[in-house]
Amino acid sequence: MILKNLNYPLDFKFKITTLSSDFNITDRHGNYVAYVREKMFKLKEDVIVFNDESKSQELFRIKADRWLDFNASYSMTDLSTHKNFGRLARKGMRSIWKSQYDIIDGNEKIKFQINEDNAWIKIWDSFVGEIPIIGMFTGYFLNPSYTVKDASGKEYFKLKKMPSLIGRRFQLDRLIDIDDEDESLVILSFLMMVLLERERG
Repeated sequence: MILKNLNYPLDFKFKITTLSSDFNITDRHGNYVAYVREKMFKLKEDVIVFNDESKSQELFRIKADRWLDFNASYSMTDLSTHKNFGRLARKGMRSIWKSQYDIIDGNEKIKFQINEDNAWIKIWDSFVGEIPIIGMFTGYFLNPSYTVKDASGKEYFKLKKMPSLIGRRFQLDRLIDIDDEDESLVILSFLMMVLLERERG
């Protein structure tokens, strides 16, 4: 299964009416790209990607290789073929200062890297978020962004946290053309990263 012919930007919008971490991915016209649901009460992250909110078709599964670890890796499986699509690997203790992830393909080759654009946003978010009343509104003015680059530094995608109070909304834009399979790998990596980073802002 490959996600292709997508109309950017894509919106990642969390549902606020469920206890689990569910969110929709829609294109610029409001059409479904996927519906993402993280299984509740799991010691290790376990995420199913469906075709839409009806959950009539399971497309991908993403599972952590360990429990609550900075060096956790998240494997992605195409459920139609049971092919190992690749994995997302968090860059250890460096993520405390500035979020950084490697995107690794099915052949264990690092294809891309996700980097947070401005580390100071994370610092200010942690500081201001502890202030009574004011901390409730950090989602309006402390919004991180992330860029996908290859080994040469060429930029392919940018993900931005959009201003919001309750709903968590991210927007993904493609900067240049990319191979369909690599595009799917990046999108799957971003949706897992969004689940990991969602509590910020």
